[in-house]
Amino acid sequence: MALKIGMNFDFYLTKTMTHPFLYLTASLLLSLGGCNSKQVPATTAAPEQNQVTAAAPAPEAQPFKTGAERLEAYLPQLQGKRVGMIVNQTSTIGQTHLVDTLLSRGVEIKTIFAPEHGFRGEADAGAHIKDGNDPKTGLPIISLYGKNKKPLPQQIKDLDVLLFDIQDVGTRFYTYISTMHYVMEAAAENGKEVVILDRPNPNGHYVDGPVLEMELQSFVGMHPIPIVHGLTVGELAKMINGEKWLEGQRQAKLTVIPMENYDHNMAYDLPVRPSPNLPNAQAIALYPSICFFEGTNVSVGRGTATPFQLIGSPYYQIKDFSFTPTSTPGATDPPHKGVTCYGMDLTDPSDAQPFTLSYLLEMYNNSSNKDKFFNNFFEKLAGTTKLREQVKAGKTEAEIRASWEPALSNYKAKRKQYLLYPDFS
Repeated sequence: MALKIGMNFDFYLTKTMTHPFLYLTASLLLSLGGCNSKQVPATTAAPEQNQVTAAAPAPEAQPFKTGAERLEAYLPQLQGKRVGMIVNQTSTIGQTHLVDTLLSRGVEIKTIFAPEHGFRGEADAGAHIKDGNDPKTGLPIISLYGKNKKPLPQQIKDLDVLLFDIQDVGTRFYTYISTMHYVMEAAAENGKEVVILDRPNPNGHYVDGPVLEMELQSFVGMHPIPIVHGLTVGELAKMINGEKWLEGQRQAKLTVIPMENYDHNMAYDLPVRPSPNLPNAQAIALYPSICFFEGTNVSVGRGTATPFQLIGSPYYQIKDFSFTPTSTPGATDPPHKGVTCYGMDLTDPSDAQPFTLSYLLEMYNNSSNKDKFFNNFFEKLAGTTKLREQVKAGKTEAEIRASWEPALSNYKAKRKQYLLYPDFS
């Protein structure tokens, strides 16, 4: 497994402390001065008696590649075919958008389909995305968010292949995987091919949370999977197909282009923010634990410089920390806009722990407005009708976690059937 180019070594060492091979590799690179170290010329002189000879150098780590970077693996499948692309601002090869790369290789792209936040990824969460044309290429852009979440037959009738390449963050309620589901479903219903270009899951090193109760199925939870599902989009697509979760138990004609030299322990710092309010690795790591608050009267820091790294409410009774949301790009009308919120600053790296209910329990237990703490969106995010009542009843995190079994263990066993890469230990 290779180091992500441009990744900060201190961050990488921290992330790989539990992975001995990766930790030793990164430490060795640091001791040699990083990637720019000069090679020491070999000597032909015979070693003196009792001199210790240097050990043979370790084999060089193979470079990591996303599915999109493996052009040789999927360009032949696109040649001579009419292609629709489900892409956004994360769909890049280096600094170049995948659309531009494929056009330069002679691929016949007919349509761009854009998920939540739009083709350029600048729209607010939940904002209406209009159809239009890409100013650079002139290609038509069709929104797959709002009323038209699933490609219509007339929108794909002149296409042969639907190619999906979007960076996910590994949680059930992040809507890009719901868009992928609907693309696969439309393809299965209309006899089209689907190609998924796989990308890393920055939360792919563990599995946790309640498994979705299917009576709560919605666009923020479409599959019977836990909040932290531990799959890449390619692996999840295989599971959707294999478990026949598409409408009518159909199966899409699916090709997944896997990454090279990836495993589920790999630390990956996303080169492009996946949505406006997930600006960095800290926010992405916290997202599984604090997205619950979108179903409460607690702000997650939208309208601040550190969204999804702060939580607070006018009703939180501990006044040690405060912030005031304002209108910002990607959060033009955030919850509690212009109102002082009291809560917690989670910008310290130590706060980015794996999925926890501790923040939810803390904010509820110290709220002066418990009757209005939850809203009707909470159950859809939680994926269970039980969690609200468990919190209100004063259950501990351990007691709540016990109620997720055996569904969580059953999911973990099923997940292993669809893995494309070495798993976390």
